[in-house]
Amino acid sequence: MEITILWRSITEMDPNEDTEWNEILRDFGILPPKEEPKDEIEEMVLHLQKEAMVKPYEKMTLAQLKEAEDEFDDEDMRAIETIREKRLQEWKALKKKQKFGELREISGNQYVNEVTNADKDVWVIIHLYRSSIPTCLLVNQHLSLLARKFPETKFVKAIVNSCIQHYHDNCLPTIFVYKNGQIEGKFIGIIECGGINLKLEELEWKLAEVGAIQTDLEENPKKGIVDVMVSSIRNTSIYDDTNSSSSDNDDTK
Repeated sequence: MEITILWRSITEMDPNEDTEWNEILRDFGILPPKEEPKDEIEEMVLHLQKEAMVKPYEKMTLAQLKEAEDEFDDEDMRAIETIREKRLQEWKALKKKQKFGELREISGNQYVNEVTNADKDVWVIIHLYRSSIPTCLLVNQHLSLLARKFPETKFVKAIVNSCIQHYHDNCLPTIFVYKNGQIEGKFIGIIECGGINLKLEELEWKLAEVGAIQTDLEENPKKGIVDVMVSSIRNTSIYDDTNSSSSDNDDTK
């Protein structure tokens, strides 16, 4: 019983604690030698040694790797090729994702190349405008912000006269949405584009419905307004029907 209690006391002790009892147990080999605390300077030296073991090319950019090619042996070059290929793929993926990112101005003679013959599977949004029309300027402001938010989609604008001669002002603003040379959506005139008080979120929703962008909006920002309009029209219709029925009853009397 006493041996069991003694063993339990030993096992529950902190072996690194500075006590006379612990020193006796260490002398008899019951406790392991006390762990000496590591010196901070020693730890720093070890850390620097580990960093020194890292090959310098592992931290280099693609340009730096190209410049330093002659400084490495064959084994290093094989590792460098692997790193270079990995970084090149990462760069291409990033470049593809952030391919556009701005609303660019084009002219009529660039239309086919920039819009109709754009890269495969790239969504292209083009706004035909006149700077004398306030709603066109509003649409350009919104498209400029959306271009930064959705850099994978191509946003361009063009003064309408450079693309289509004698285009009527009633048709402006005009927004065409292209993909693989085909028009996938169009908004012609102030009403279709969203009205003179068009909000950024409303235009974003319109373009998302066509498929040109992947919005994070959960519902149509104009839904509440539409619901009120529908309710108003319905109430007006009911009111007219009631008045009509009352008039018919009065006539029969």
